[in-house]
Amino acid sequence: MRIRIVDAFTDRPFTGNPAAVLLLDSDTFPEADRLQQVALEMNLSETAFAHPLPPGGEADWALRWFTPATEVDMCGHATLATAHVLHTTEAASGTVRFAARCGILTSTAHPDGSLTLDFPTAPLTAADAPAGLAAALGAEPLSIHDTGDHIGDLLVELADETSVRALAPDFAALASCSRRGIIATAAAEDPSRGYDYVSRGFFPRVGIDEDPVTGSAHTALAPFWSARFGRDELTGLQASARSGLVRTTLRGERTLLTGSAVTVVDGELLTTF
Repeated sequence: MRIRIVDAFTDRPFTGNPAAVLLLDSDTFPEADRLQQVALEMNLSETAFAHPLPPGGEADWALRWFTPATEVDMCGHATLATAHVLHTTEAASGTVRFAARCGILTSTAHPDGSLTLDFPTAPLTAADAPAGLAAALGAEPLSIHDTGDHIGDLLVELADETSVRALAPDFAALASCSRRGIIATAAAEDPSRGYDYVSRGFFPRVGIDEDPVTGSAHTALAPFWSARFGRDELTGLQASARSGLVRTTLRGERTLLTGSAVTVVDGELLTTF
């Protein structure tokens, strides 16, 4: 079975966020524990599994995502990676519809090779700081918002870009501070560099201390910063060691995430389901 590793939200190998992608020939998924074993073996932030659906339905492919530790309800970068594989292998063209745990998601390919994902916008509600959050994160929040059930993160605004970049969290302590993870963010110090805000994503509770580029987090970052800047179209830089850019367009209850991807490994999984 072919397995590919795709760097998402980047146009250069070894940057962005790597995801493993398996396109299954069957019309159903194997047992979840088998999918989890493959994800653990890949040991990337997410491994995506997709299989084709019968024509005429509301979606073209069924899609699931697994971290090394658990299945997740929503994942942006592995969806982008899956769409990239479908288009570069000519298994799909134009707009592709995915049936996932969080609902129907779509991906649209552009002539320049970039892809736009259509995801549900995260509903933001102001929240109190969990006990120990500032100490675990290593910075004092300016504001905190809950991002709702689909992603289950806390969006934590910090004083400035330098503070976000300098974070060195206590991951063991941070794991108890959110249902899934912590998104730390601040406005860009110099927007002329090509991005409006920065973020970093920490998810030790699901086996990922720091995620290189978190597409799903931008469904919360987009409404947060669009409200601040008064613009629906923004660009976010996820300031991890690998780094990546996500262009966001806020459309009410939906958020569009646009980025590029590049395949870096194309190999064979020497096992059966």
